[in-house]
Amino acid sequence: MSAKGLLSIVLHAHVPFVRHCEKEWAPEEDWFFAAVTETCVPLIALTERLARENMRAAFTVSLSPTLCAMLEDELLAKRCRGYAENRLAFIDEELARHAEDSPEHKTALDYAALYETALEIMDRYSGDLITPFKQLQQNGLLEIITSPATHGLLPLLVHPEAVRAQVAAAAEDYADRFSRRTRGMWLSECAFEPRLTQQLQLAGIKYFFLENHAFSLANPKPRCGVYAPARLKGGVFAWAREAGAAARLGPGGYAADPVYRDFSRDAGFDADYETVRPYLHPDGARRGLGVKYHRNTGAVPAAGKQLYDPEAAAARAREHAADFLKSQLALTEQIYAEQGIRPVITCACDAQLFGRRWFEGPQFLENLVRAIRQERLPIQTATASECLEAGQANCGDDIEPEASSWGEGGYFEPWVTTASDWIYPRVNAAAEKMIELANRFQFQDMSSVEKRVLTQAAREVLLAQSSDWADMMRQGEHAEYARGRVLGHCENFFRLARMAADKRTDETVLRELEARNNVFLNLNFRAFASASTF
Repeated sequence: MSAKGLLSIVLHAHVPFVRHCEKEWAPEEDWFFAAVTETCVPLIALTERLARENMRAAFTVSLSPTLCAMLEDELLAKRCRGYAENRLAFIDEELARHAEDSPEHKTALDYAALYETALEIMDRYSGDLITPFKQLQQNGLLEIITSPATHGLLPLLVHPEAVRAQVAAAAEDYADRFSRRTRGMWLSECAFEPRLTQQLQLAGIKYFFLENHAFSLANPKPRCGVYAPARLKGGVFAWAREAGAAARLGPGGYAADPVYRDFSRDAGFDADYETVRPYLHPDGARRGLGVKYHRNTGAVPAAGKQLYDPEAAAARAREHAADFLKSQLALTEQIYAEQGIRPVITCACDAQLFGRRWFEGPQFLENLVRAIRQERLPIQTATASECLEAGQANCGDDIEPEASSWGEGGYFEPWVTTASDWIYPRVNAAAEKMIELANRFQFQDMSSVEKRVLTQAAREVLLAQSSDWADMMRQGEHAEYARGRVLGHCENFFRLARMAADKRTDETVLRELEARNNVFLNLNFRAFASASTF
């Protein structure tokens, strides 16, 4: 049966670069370990399972360059393995503590399987989890794309050279890692304003993703709305998220169902302190241990949450997959009747919703693909590049999308608050100085040490620009850590800038910074040079 419409499932996976080689442990690294065990590994595993039955997931997965660097880092791989082993040891005690016929025992068995799978896949690929993603792409099962180098919020970078450095560094990093050029880019926070188009084109980007209102307020409006790619001047294409699909797959959609696992309650906080103490960090502070025994339940206090039932949740994930497909089939029929096109429905989401936040999310995705195949439904999943090839005939006239982002308010407010607005003068001043250095030294003969100084200076500027720091300050929980990262990277940069300008290098400091912030190993500092002299 031929497909009446295409589903473009786009999952954006990102973690800020957190690697503290100067410490034996760092609680912030848990963000990465959780992303690996609860989102990346389940995605790899479900894609492999489907492939063994001759089914393609055909998802588009955006892996940010910082996440990619962490996925293939030996130190972090070792620590991630220890993280999974720590949780399995805790789960073994939990299995012994709860009766075999109890809901807690069934739930603990599910978590044991989760972390055992994580260890199996990590061991199979010797800790380098870029390799399975690369293989899945080579086999046509997924499409991997990138995002700006350190997830900088591009519209808030005032210098075009800084925007280009974020985009170009990401494109080159992808080419080095995946042995091909990326076709697509997930803009950090889906944040767009018109001047970005040229920088994307120069980096060879063929398509990117926007929030819905970027299309509804575009000039002119796209002929087919969000159901076909829109071409921008210069030949770059944009996709916009379909609002209905976004609502169903967002945090307030299916994931909030009362049967699904509750994210907030964790045995690391609920259990007796002496029970959890051996599994905490050396500081002894309680932390999540990845074992959550309760379900969403509904609008009740945390203490009123009911126990989780894995079998009921799995059944609900199948029901929700069927409901989602029913709604998307109805939508494709409507769009075809009204516009005479085979629509592309772009379901673009934060990858950590699937597994990390919505524990049953990977089951939902796998159920989608299975149902399409087994029920021979007239809709199919397809990668963004496949959708682009299928939908270009419906593009219409070139458009200029509205400046926009996803997130509260639909523009850039969540990243420019009273808690974080001090960031931008600092990082833009650092970028301005980096541009000056790049222009000054780009054609000069330099020693290898002098090149290293400028390259590390460029890394520090990029790391300071991450949108994550402003987001953490807005949320408050990790505000001091985020503040320290911005100030630290800016301080590192200006120290290196003085070395470059004075041609007097402190190699001890340089080596220490290279070891600590060892991202973008092939970065060229000339990415910050002005276009007129580049």
